[in-house]
Amino acid sequence: MSGLPVPGRERRQLTDGWELARTEPGARSDAGGLGGLTWQPAAVPGTVAGAVGDASSPGLDVDGYDWWFRTSFAAAPAGHGEEVVLALEGIATVAEVYLNGRRVLQSESMFAAHEVQVGALLAGDNALAICCRALAPLLEQRRRPRARWRTKLVSEGNLRFHRTMLLGRAPGFAPGPAVAGPWRPVALERRRGLVADDVRLRATVDGDDGTLGCRAQLRTPDGAELPDRIPVTVAIGPEAHAGELLVTEDGVASGTVTVPGARRWWPHTHGDPVLYTVTVGGAEAPLHVARVGFRTLEPAADLLADGPDLRINGTRVFARGAVWTPVSQRAPHAPAGELRRILGHVRAAGMNMLRVPGIGAYENDAFYDLCDELGILVWQDFMFANLDYPEGDPAFMAVVEREAREVLARLGFRPSLAVLCGGSEVAQQVAMLGLDPALAEGPLYGELLPAAVRGAEVDAPYVPSAPWGGDLPFRTDRGVANYFGVGAYLRPLQDARRAEVRFAAECLAFANVPDEAALADLRAPGGLVTNDPAWKAGVPRDVGAGWDFDDVRDHYLRLLFGTDPVALRSVDPERYLELSRAVSGEVMAETFGEWRRTQSPCAGALVLWLKDLRPGAGWGVLDHRGAPKVAYHHLRRALAPVAVWTTDEGLGGVAIHVANDRPEALAARLRVALYQDHRRLVQEAETPLELGPHGQASLNLEEIVGRFVDVTWAYRFGPPAQDLVVVTLECPGADEPEMMSQAFRFPEGTGRPLTPRPADELGLDATLRELPDGDWAVSVQSAGFAYGVRVAVPGWEASDDAFCVEPGHERVIRLTPAGDDAGDPVGTLTALNLTGRVRI
Repeated sequence: MSGLPVPGRERRQLTDGWELARTEPGARSDAGGLGGLTWQPAAVPGTVAGAVGDASSPGLDVDGYDWWFRTSFAAAPAGHGEEVVLALEGIATVAEVYLNGRRVLQSESMFAAHEVQVGALLAGDNALAICCRALAPLLEQRRRPRARWRTKLVSEGNLRFHRTMLLGRAPGFAPGPAVAGPWRPVALERRRGLVADDVRLRATVDGDDGTLGCRAQLRTPDGAELPDRIPVTVAIGPEAHAGELLVTEDGVASGTVTVPGARRWWPHTHGDPVLYTVTVGGAEAPLHVARVGFRTLEPAADLLADGPDLRINGTRVFARGAVWTPVSQRAPHAPAGELRRILGHVRAAGMNMLRVPGIGAYENDAFYDLCDELGILVWQDFMFANLDYPEGDPAFMAVVEREAREVLARLGFRPSLAVLCGGSEVAQQVAMLGLDPALAEGPLYGELLPAAVRGAEVDAPYVPSAPWGGDLPFRTDRGVANYFGVGAYLRPLQDARRAEVRFAAECLAFANVPDEAALADLRAPGGLVTNDPAWKAGVPRDVGAGWDFDDVRDHYLRLLFGTDPVALRSVDPERYLELSRAVSGEVMAETFGEWRRTQSPCAGALVLWLKDLRPGAGWGVLDHRGAPKVAYHHLRRALAPVAVWTTDEGLGGVAIHVANDRPEALAARLRVALYQDHRRLVQEAETPLELGPHGQASLNLEEIVGRFVDVTWAYRFGPPAQDLVVVTLECPGADEPEMMSQAFRFPEGTGRPLTPRPADELGLDATLRELPDGDWAVSVQSAGFAYGVRVAVPGWEASDDAFCVEPGHERVIRLTPAGDDAGDPVGTLTALNLTGRVRI
């Protein structure tokens, strides 16, 4: 249930000596005769694709063969008064497990965890073998009931009968490799004395106090008598609150602990994600250790109309973030250190929610532990997507019921759990095919899953599918939407407001271009070009469509930058990539600005998706290595807890929006500057601004300027008086005000300053200075407006990227070492309106 250690148990993860071999389907019926196979080293937890390595391409036929994993280990049989359990946390997909030649487990689900009592089978030196059976022959079998609809998401409709991950089997955006193998840890655990099974924790809030409810099933391996009561402690730092669980004759231990004045858990954008450590049993040899957070969570009263619209601790939270993808498709069970790195980028971007989608897999405990710790909300899908799953099959439904119970037992107590969803695009699939809408809310989504949520006493709201709500589930102005109006459907930017999105569980999918270091992994023969098959292999597409998401990005490149993408990439491919990196980020930031403003009905939006699964221009705002793309930095500024942004209100001028999500009051000032020719200051004005905790404000720019200036150039009584609008949120300082957030707007029709100019003409320069803590600062000054400035210092990470510099001002960027051998910071600056580079 938690990644925290329990000293009372002796757990040994079996990671050494694993090997992998391939056979034809059914060539080996058991673990006998494996010595004659061709073996290669393998990692566990791991997959076939991870072991095969560079030969593992999307064309690797993982599902076409049986795959055998084997290892040996030393372990004595169970001693007196103890039990030994072989714990298999996940095997993909149809699998058999053999210990010392005896089959001890058969599994039909990638998502199932198993514990097998093996104390009597251990023989000192032990042989363990796992066979993952070929899925392809199973998919060819005719199964009942027949599907009531078909989907283009996967090429094999019979995947609906198998509990496995669709990523790796979705030809449009995740074609491979498929996941097969012991993808989660395999461990041997010895247990002695008292054992606690099925521990359930619930942290609730009553007024200012917190209450921890605890229930556990107790037993002893040798049948010894159970104690009458068990201690339980809830602690944070030196503060501890103790209670007891009373034990019934059948071994059920239950009780509560009151925590007076409990500190609240918040998403990181709105406060501190405070966690308390719960210890069940004595401190010397605890039975169970976990962390909980005290918070209230209230969704909208009418989920069907308004979507989740979350209020946490009584405060409405604008949820923003991305759809999660595995850190590696070849190794879905990511180590905690790698997860922390990726989730650190999530937090730094001002994202406060991740969606674990139904096309993937439930994440490991380390992921959810980190979301609790870092204050990142989780929208959790059950693993269903698009397909007509056989909800009339009792055996299938029994597997799903067990799966749901296990998932809710792992996640139900977590403060980060914010939304539970039946699956991805099932209701939409039904509605778009003109079928009976009731098909999407039948025994699986309308009965089994919501009953499991109620039975687990989880306070997160449940929605049957995403999208969902309205007369048709994909209406954007009701319930939960998958919004791609701005994006795949090529709608103008104004559509983000017209659509009146309530909550976007997916949105803003673009082929986001990564930096050159990531593109180098495409390994295109003869050099990379954007119509090369190697490039196109990394670009998502809808199956059967005559376009891909490069075309979507190109549409907005033409719309925003007035550039013909085909002509540009034909004559200047490097320039094409530079502008392509910028445009998707600008579109995303503008759209979130519409949704985040006070007057918007939108309560949240999640970008599709966080991280690329493979090299190339994928949907991710992080590349396949986990490094931020340019689009990430545009989002980071738009989603910051304290931010200023603007919207074009046409004849109403420019609206300035300020958000203070933080729990402290904000005392700042707004400075407005209008420029002509992107250099000459026309007018400047400022006003003080005070916002309370979790406060937000909207002002009209011309109110601050004090006169009508046709700032949007909507009336057009003459040529535009300004072609650049800069709005800065500043914190007054002793010497100079500190910039907290800054927004730039180009009045409609004036265009962006894209013509490259030499550095001396632009007046762009940069200087370095060392900081007392060993980091360095780059001061970027510019006489004219510098657009899309990028800092490239090998071995060092910049605190901001693809930023703009106001005419006559400077931006200070912090450099931190990317590793232990960063060396002296030496690098260059580039900008979208700069010729060449400026040496730092």
